[in-house]
Amino acid sequence: MTSERALEAERDAIVAALTPVVDGLVATFGPLCEVVLHDYRNPEKSVVALAGAVTGRAVGGAMSEIGLRIVARGDEAHDELNYVTRTGTGRTVKSSTMVLRDSTGTVFGALCVNLDVTAVSEAHALLGALAGGGAAPAELPVTTFGDDIDSVVDVILDTHRHQPWGALDRAGRLALFRSLDERGVFAVRRAIEQVAARLGISRASAYSYLSRARATTSTPPGGPA
Repeated sequence: MTSERALEAERDAIVAALTPVVDGLVATFGPLCEVVLHDYRNPEKSVVALAGAVTGRAVGGAMSEIGLRIVARGDEAHDELNYVTRTGTGRTVKSSTMVLRDSTGTVFGALCVNLDVTAVSEAHALLGALAGGGAAPAELPVTTFGDDIDSVVDVILDTHRHQPWGALDRAGRLALFRSLDERGVFAVRRAIEQVAARLGISRASAYSYLSRARATTSTPPGGPA
């Protein structure tokens, strides 16, 4: 059986081998490309290598909610390829997130490629309008990219809390904690305190709701989405 020390060395070697690939991909695809290498062993500062400037992050920055979702799925996580999202500044980004695994199949990181396709999308919409055909483009989901994991957690909480805490019944409160848990929020250190403070409840109450949400969910965190 491979020791944990050997597995950590293996994960370090994979990260080291991929680090120069980050610069090489951006050099190939140009300034509208960004490549980010994440090490999820430190989720609050998961960005260990980065080239390009599509999402405005830097080395030492945090993962987005996409990364948190992968962490929540654990070893059941899979590559998410060629999806389109929108940044908080309105840029349209086409991305692929490829998970990193060690020899035991454990997911510990990801290599992400982001392409700023804003100009392409605008040109497509303009040509469609000139041609007089096609429906209005669908509204893209907004993804929060930032170096501060707390801001990412706040956005996820705001997105999934549709009513004030006091207006939620017991089922609604459990559903909120279950939703946050499925999105990997509680993989972040201090997230339980942050969520409790935002909801205006005690840390003990937050832990209690999280425990009950996990006990009643039909698909545990890390299970198939």
